[in-house]
Amino acid sequence: MQQKEIDRVIEMAWEDRTPFDAILYQFNLKEQDVITLMRRELKPKSFKLWRARVQGRSTKHSKKRNFEAGRFKCSRQRTISNNSISKR
Repeated sequence: MQQKEIDRVIEMAWEDRTPFDAILYQFNLKEQDVITLMRRELKPKSFKLWRARVQGRSTKHSKKRNFEAGRFKCSRQRTISNNSISKR
């Protein structure tokens, strides 16, 4: 995995509304693989903060969501180019 892809996985893992299923779909990494990657790439304190944040968050797990499942981006976001939001 290239550094650019690792950075994107870390970014997606930190996002509240991006489920682990989206990471699995895009990068073929299961939740446990993401945890291992985060443990390896982040500082110990940052990893602990991330784990504490993710463990209680139902939006990170598609089956626990109470809103539209399968949506990986904001409804106001028109297009994605190089993982950045286009100007409005």
